[in-house]
Amino acid sequence: MKFIFIIQGEGRGHLTQALSFASLLRSQGHELLGAVVGKSQRRTLPDFFIQKIGVPITLVDSPNFETDGIEKKILLGKTIWKNTLKLSLFWKSIQAIHKLLKEKEPDVIVNFYEILGGIYPLFYKTNASVWVIGHQYLERHPAFAFAPNRPLEKLLFQMHTRFTAFGSQKKLALSFLPKESTKEVRVLPPLLRPEIRDLKVSYTGFYLTYMVNPGYANEVVQYAKNNPQQIIMAFWDKKQAAETEYPLPNLSFHKVNDQKFLEAMASCSGLVCTAGFESVCEAMYLGKPVIMVPVAGHYEQACNALDGENSGAGWASDRFDFEKLTNLSSGECTSRLMKAWVDQWPKKLQELTAEERVNFPFIFQSQLT
Repeated sequence: MKFIFIIQGEGRGHLTQALSFASLLRSQGHELLGAVVGKSQRRTLPDFFIQKIGVPITLVDSPNFETDGIEKKILLGKTIWKNTLKLSLFWKSIQAIHKLLKEKEPDVIVNFYEILGGIYPLFYKTNASVWVIGHQYLERHPAFAFAPNRPLEKLLFQMHTRFTAFGSQKKLALSFLPKESTKEVRVLPPLLRPEIRDLKVSYTGFYLTYMVNPGYANEVVQYAKNNPQQIIMAFWDKKQAAETEYPLPNLSFHKVNDQKFLEAMASCSGLVCTAGFESVCEAMYLGKPVIMVPVAGHYEQACNALDGENSGAGWASDRFDFEKLTNLSSGECTSRLMKAWVDQWPKKLQELTAEERVNFPFIFQSQLT
């Protein structure tokens, strides 16, 4: 089968999920024809994704969150207003997606939570099957934990998530640990890169941190100043940052690099990170304790942190509090559960593609002619 990816490029999570899914597809004889990535003004597309995806990349203007002046808190009002002013740019992006799909004629379009992928069917028809994939689609599951006392943000999160899934035939919800699928969503394991299986786990004493918004760097710097004996290795997506920076003898900042980050994860003694799904999954897989810090104003991450706590990943926090790591033990039991869950992916993919043979038989007829 022939696939096209449409990927939300904000942060590293959807990009690494796309790399993992591409590897799975190729391992079972499928073909990835191209990838559309929604670009962000606040960060550049990481080199590791460009080098490893293995197909032409089409960058398009896409709606993104807007932050405060220090790039820390998500501002919903500013986000809606700024993106409304860019509607003409987004229309050009939809046309670029249509041009690519018309040229490549994929059998399946896989949308990694990019809202343009949900808007596209409103304007153009496609014969391809459409799958949406992401942790966010668990919001339709009865066991999903919503962050309390934020009704408007909850509504906007649900609306956005369902807009990304408009016109989709399969809603694939990634989950930290197994849950029963429902009529609404198919629950599937996290998409972790194959390289993680080859890592040698150790605990060498340093703490690892990752922040999707660089405004949190000040909290990390302050902790490192107050605790000069503690070595901290930080990764961030800051657009103009150098490859590596050393603001303090015990603190280093690194631009996001997938292999370097995974190797650091394998040897660190704990992770403090913004509450993105992918990084927490990687830490759980490797048995590392995690402190999850939802980005201020980012409702989805507040839900991620609750789900991570309920799944045994670690604790949620409102700040980069490395001190809390000292009270967390390694998650060996959770790691075993996660590994068994992730190992089910090859079988799950075979089931998904087998269903396409029944629901979209013309796909396979065209491949045989």
